[in-house]
Amino acid sequence: MEYFVIASRELVLAFRLVGVEGSVAVNRKEALQAFNRITGRDSADSEGGALHSVLHNVLPLDSKPKVLILSEDVSVMIEDEVLAWQKAAKYPLIVEIPPLSGHLEGKKTLTDAIREAVGISV
Repeated sequence: MEYFVIASRELVLAFRLVGVEGSVAVNRKEALQAFNRITGRDSADSEGGALHSVLHNVLPLDSKPKVLILSEDVSVMIEDEVLAWQKAAKYPLIVEIPPLSGHLEGKKTLTDAIREAVGISV
């Protein structure tokens, strides 16, 4: 498994149509449980408790995704955990995509982030 998506039902379904597994998250608890399951964070750190420890063993280590795709709205729900994960520079790499309703106000587009990092327009 190379990719995994955590997003709304519609986005997860769309990704499944092209072979990418995913988890639906409509609130913080669901988003955090899915994030902890995919990243392998300890259940002591999560709000999922016993459910997390059951879900944690679903994916063997060799099938953990290399890229975790989060919709912007899900990313906002678990912003502190995502930032901590990114600062630790661990896999999976986290990529944010806009939800079906479009970019959230104040979020940079991928093009904006590249322009800021590289200094050229793509």
